[in-house]
Amino acid sequence: MSTATNDGVRLSYERDGPPEAETVAFVEGLGYGRWMWRWQRRALGEYDAVLWDNRGTGDSDTPEGPYTIGEMADDLAAVLDDAGVESAHVVGASMGGMIAQQFALDHGRADSLTLLCTTPGGPEAVPTPEATRQRIFDVPEEYDERERRRHKMAPAMTASFMRDNADLVERIIDWRIESDASERALAWQAAAVEAFDVSTRLGDITVPTLVVHGSADRVVPVENGRLLADRLPSARYRELDGAPHLCFIERADEVNDALRGFLADV
Repeated sequence: MSTATNDGVRLSYERDGPPEAETVAFVEGLGYGRWMWRWQRRALGEYDAVLWDNRGTGDSDTPEGPYTIGEMADDLAAVLDDAGVESAHVVGASMGGMIAQQFALDHGRADSLTLLCTTPGGPEAVPTPEATRQRIFDVPEEYDERERRRHKMAPAMTASFMRDNADLVERIIDWRIESDASERALAWQAAAVEAFDVSTRLGDITVPTLVVHGSADRVVPVENGRLLADRLPSARYRELDGAPHLCFIERADEVNDALRGFLADV
């Protein structure tokens, strides 16, 4: 484990893979720790991987919020500076995809972007359905910690996957309890998501970009992925039929194949 600092906020990160290889920086989603990238990290073993905890998450500091996506993009820049990395392929999911877009715009250090189940924000973006928001943020008080995590995660996975992979779901709950954001930090990150809007600046993101979205995403509806693919100048689009928000877990093989092929091309 290493620690970078941005404006007094300590950011924990780890680095794995051949140091002479191209760097891939992974940026996690709302409230999630870096555990969420274990499937992609394993599939990209030939790359130099940088995985870090967003502010408010895991081993990183939890400063008073609310936060902004711009602050978290600056956090990524600080992590890369500390690691001695000038530029990187940036892979972001959900809120991490927003951070990736902001990083490309503000810092110009992205060799490529991979945007999974995310949105550019703005008036044309399709918001998270109210039923999903209630499921994530209004958890019955009588639930214990494990029941709370399972309840909040349900909209991001298919019911069949949760049923057929019960042991894995329990391990994911363990990882989430260990390293995910606290309720306060989750709310501060959510405020950053709500305020995010780079919809009028997408034309300025000219690096090669892979957009992957599940057609059955109940958290960030698929129309947002299509919007990104349509507005980004150098985008290629992969839509996974029937895939949920956590497509990079539930459909990891397909996501990894797309990501490996994309990185090989750029």
